Amino acid sequence: MAGIRALTLAAALGLTATGGAQALDRVVFQVAGNDRDLTETLRNASLTAEVAEDPDRADELFGAAQADYGRLIGAMYAVGRYSPVINITIDGREAANIAPLNAPPANRIREIRILVDPGPEFRFSRAVVTPYVEGTEFPDGFRAGEVAESGLIADAAQAGVEGWREAGHAKADIAQERIIADHRRDTLSAELSVNPGPRLRFGPMTVQGQKRMSPRRIEKIAGLPEGEVYSPEDLDTAANRLRRTGIFTSVTMTEGNVQYPDLLPITTTVVEQLPRRYSIGAEISSSEGASLTSYWMHRNLLGGGENLRVDAAVENIGSQNSGMDYSLGVTLTRPATPDADTTAGVNAEIFHEDEEDFTSDGFNLGLSFNRIVTDQLSTSLGITYRQSDVKDDLGEYTFKTLALPLGVIWDSRDNDLDATEGFYANANAEPFAGAGDADSGFRATVDARGYYSLGTPRKVTFAGRVQAGQVFGTDLLNTPRDYLFYSGGGGTVRGQPYQSLGVYPIDGDDDYKIGGAAFLAASVEARVMVTKNIGVVGFFDAGQVGANDFTNMDEQSGAGLGIRYNTGVGPIRFDVASPVSGGTGEGVQIYVGIGQAF
Repeated sequence: MAGIRALTLAAALGLTATGGAQALDRVVFQVAGNDRDLTETLRNASLTAEVAEDPDRADELFGAAQADYGRLIGAMYAVGRYSPVINITIDGREAANIAPLNAPPANRIREIRILVDPGPEFRFSRAVVTPYVEGTEFPDGFRAGEVAESGLIADAAQAGVEGWREAGHAKADIAQERIIADHRRDTLSAELSVNPGPRLRFGPMTVQGQKRMSPRRIEKIAGLPEGEVYSPEDLDTAANRLRRTGIFTSVTMTEGNVQYPDLLPITTTVVEQLPRRYSIGAEISSSEGASLTSYWMHRNLLGGGENLRVDAAVENIGSQNSGMDYSLGVTLTRPATPDADTTAGVNAEIFHEDEEDFTSDGFNLGLSFNRIVTDQLSTSLGITYRQSDVKDDLGEYTFKTLALPLGVIWDSRDNDLDATEGFYANANAEPFAGAGDADSGFRATVDARGYYSLGTPRKVTFAGRVQAGQVFGTDLLNTPRDYLFYSGGGGTVRGQPYQSLGVYPIDGDDDYKIGGAAFLAASVEARVMVTKNIGVVGFFDAGQVGANDFTNMDEQSGAGLGIRYNTGVGPIRFDVASPVSGGTGEGVQIYVGIGQAF
């Protein structure tokens, strides 16, 4: 190894001996020019530094020091330094000159010194990839005059190949690399040649690894367009369709050898999950009481990806203002029905609701189709029959409705239970025909949420939510009670009692309350992570309910503080809130659950 030119001590990592197993005092980095960024780059790349931090790996020190020559050269190439001089000494002896059989015992190594002269910064004199598909986006820094980072060359090569693959040339590859460093001019010439290969079409798909699942159904769910021009995006989409079913722990699609004349066979390898799963959940609120929910699920009931799920819930246990609610529902869904991106489902549910203002017993039956449009956008269409027998202070009613629910969901959140960035919007429109005591009408709702974070890693998250809904075309008393809107409680305004804000439809009777036909609510939260697992939250909620529309609405609001404990799956939530405005509540309310409030 050549000597070092003008070395300056830039950083030192000191390690104290912990006994006979490790006598190493320190690992010292010295970088010419006193460049702190380069020093940090080298330390992050150094295996010696990594091993030295763990006393249990002391026996690896000699091998790590010898391996660091290649690792540190690679780190220098990554920042455009192509003539580095590196010396690594173990107690004054060059590590590269020490034969493995003469390696010093780990417990006798006192100091490892890493000396680096990075040399000059090289710039591209030429940076080209040929041939390439028009529209291919190469890295911004891959052009003459820019710093010749080795990563840019790799990224440019990948971009060139991917451009051809996206054009249907599945076997495109780098045919030749001409990379020449000119040490007199401190420049680097990078010329990459791509062999596009033939334009191919998807060939037959072969399935392997399945046990209960029908291979034919796997092909149908994947929806790979056999006979059409190859597209890596179509291949990824097919794999994601299989993963979305929840049946498989692993899905891998492998491109085979080209079959005459231009067909590319695909081998799909799957690993199935255990078919059955169950879950139990609980939430508690000082005003709403406790809620217990559970489900049992079979992921692949008949071998075609059919998902059978049974849900049961008991809610408002010990509620201050209402009785206990319970429900039992069964849902059967089938993916790729009728096409690869659509899931068909049938469901049945029975329920009992014992609210402050009414009791209701009923059932509903439904047929639905849910379609995945993109990774973030999905739509739904269904038909539902619902019947409920309602009792309140004015008498007894039977509401029968046949509805056509339509829905759109846009979800770009990074995490459903603990979002730190992105947006979520759920809009629903439901025309319905009424019978019995129910009028016919139209119900519309929207739930929009947004998240923005500051700090690293996301120390503060600001979250906002807006909810709105309205029922059109019905008389208020002839509207099914579950179509009307209330405000108050954990899902709308914390600090206010559950469903405490409604409307009084009979003039002069302040004792008879039902839900309103119009509803608005907004919530804001500031979530601050205090430690890796513990966070605090401040929040403010407001809600409004109107008898017929968005004029002359009554309002309420609440605010409070909360604590979050990150479990890895989702945060445990503990909120304490009190009323701010409105005459519907007093005192404090407590909420405990899993996941953020929204």
